[in-house]
Amino acid sequence: MKLLPRELLIKTSAVDRADWNYGSVLAGLQRRRFELLLSMMAGRKAGRLLELGYGSGILLPELADRCDELFGADPHDRHGEVRALLAEHDIHAMLVSASAERLPFDDAFFDTVVAVSAIEYVEDIDAACRELCRVLVPNGNLYVVTPGYSPLLDLMLRLVTGESANENYGRRRERLLPALALHFRTLEIKLYPPLFGRLLPVYRALRLTPLSSRNPGARERARSGSSSTMRYR
Repeated sequence: MKLLPRELLIKTSAVDRADWNYGSVLAGLQRRRFELLLSMMAGRKAGRLLELGYGSGILLPELADRCDELFGADPHDRHGEVRALLAEHDIHAMLVSASAERLPFDDAFFDTVVAVSAIEYVEDIDAACRELCRVLVPNGNLYVVTPGYSPLLDLMLRLVTGESANENYGRRRERLLPALALHFRTLEIKLYPPLFGRLLPVYRALRLTPLSSRNPGARERARSGSSSTMRYR
């Protein structure tokens, strides 16, 4: 797995904790997110790929090998610095400062979007889902990796890092999966840890595709809780 080295990381926001992937008690756990994502992407090379919430660009070296054209969107304003740093190491990406609710890209521009620990920070998750549907081609892939939520996991986070899950996320983690179900069809789910993840998932990884705009009943079925076709691991 090709990650941006620790000494090249730029702190882009208060919630940019890319350094936790190095020399931290959480390093192994943090990298599980990327491993889940990459296992889902295996064998699929994208044309145009967008990483939503790329932060310091830690995952962009790996994603660059998995697409023809690489893009990134993040609300922080240090995209120029990150882009220049990546270019010095022969990694070329078009990075923009933009929120998930208002992406500066044409309709059906990407065939792949990646969001690792990103959408749960967005205030209007439903608006973000609409935008992601808009910029994806009809059969495109959205890969989402998101943390689980439970009092036990939140307590562990507080004890290990001093961070408050409630302050970081509010109730957005709980809102994320229902919002995704209204706009996307779930194709595949992976949980970490694999054996106990159904009871207490630390991370969920999902591969999704936009619900067809030509099928007006699709979102109503999702809203009513009808099951989607999926592969569950």
